[in-house]
Amino acid sequence: MTLRSVIKKLFPKAVFRFIEPYGHLLEAFVTNCLNGFPGRGLKVIGVTGTNGKTSTSFMIHKLLQESGYKTGLMTTVSWGVGNDIKEQVQHWTNVPLPVFMKRLKIMRSNKIDWLVLETTSQALAQNRIYGIKYSVAVMTNVTHEHLDYHRTFTRYVNAKRKMFKLANRNRKGLRTGVINAEDPSAELFAKDIKYPILYGINKGELVAEKINSSPSGSTFTAKIDNDEYQIVSHLPGTFNIFNSLAAIGAVRAIGLSKEQIESGIAALSSVKGRMTKIDDGQDFDLIVDYAHTPDSFEKLFKDIKLLTKGKLIVMFGSPGRRDEAKRAQQGELAGKYADEIVLTEEDDRDADGEKILSEIADGVKKHKKQEGKDLFLVHDRKKAIRFAVARASKGDTVLLLGKGHEKTIETSGGEIPWNEIEEAHKAIKHIQNN
Repeated sequence: MTLRSVIKKLFPKAVFRFIEPYGHLLEAFVTNCLNGFPGRGLKVIGVTGTNGKTSTSFMIHKLLQESGYKTGLMTTVSWGVGNDIKEQVQHWTNVPLPVFMKRLKIMRSNKIDWLVLETTSQALAQNRIYGIKYSVAVMTNVTHEHLDYHRTFTRYVNAKRKMFKLANRNRKGLRTGVINAEDPSAELFAKDIKYPILYGINKGELVAEKINSSPSGSTFTAKIDNDEYQIVSHLPGTFNIFNSLAAIGAVRAIGLSKEQIESGIAALSSVKGRMTKIDDGQDFDLIVDYAHTPDSFEKLFKDIKLLTKGKLIVMFGSPGRRDEAKRAQQGELAGKYADEIVLTEEDDRDADGEKILSEIADGVKKHKKQEGKDLFLVHDRKKAIRFAVARASKGDTVLLLGKGHEKTIETSGGEIPWNEIEEAHKAIKHIQNN
């Protein structure tokens, strides 16, 4: 039994909400004491934000690795040192404290130069990253998400700002913050750090110009002060241009050269479950992505719609026991941009899956979509993938969204094994054989 669970039993719910962070802080302090504060001495680049954290973390890790630094990585998708990166099976970004301590010890024993740590708002609010000395803090964006936990958007933003404040207190670190200038909260984050670097396409000191996008990636010129970088990114989408700028800002602060930055970005071919293209010889595009928030939907749909010659077919769901307000928003965005929508399960947990689909469908129908014509509710995710793929013709694009890299689906009966990429391949094979 954890200290948190003991405190939860002892106090009423209203009181528990108030004292919970202190319970987490005490638990983190005790756990660090028992493990010898394994985060001490590590130089850490923290990456936070609603969307883009994982891709940006992988970019920074790749840039440092290619430049000769021994680099540790902890993200939603995987963790490890150097090229020995292990997949993360569990549905979490910042792991429970005992696991976190164990992995930090591995980082220390490997004598890494840098740790790239994807950091969530919950981990910051609950003090689960106690003992970490951030040197560089990166913010990708802050949009509607996790309000089931934080309750208000202001509390959500303030939780993420905590990472910048921690970095600013690290007198031995670089005290540098890399911030999305086009995010409405940018000024708040900039005030929290001594040396802010603001990036963007339309504003900021680090900007992208001469952009050329295609389904296979983007090329652009990144400019800051008197420096220019000719960037070739194999990760498609405007959002990945922002992620690239964030990564450039972070490693430039560390001291990577123009040549190291240009070759490092070009060296990253993909991030598993992030815009993963399935190519089994079919005459349409099939993409697996982790997008699951209204903001990520809008950015993704805008980009893909422009690059699609035929229909845009999207398949997604929304999780149970999570932010319910976003369901209709997701549906409305899909209805606005997609030609056909297939709604399916996505970690129902103990919630009514059919009710979740109905709530998403209410948003879809605001754009005159009709069930059985261009809106389909297929609760079983495996069947939904095969259904969506079977509806595709030459020149179409099919997006399978929400699960990405995840290895399980959470149901009322427990977790069941899942592999979205593998199921996508099977769906292609199924229609080719039939």
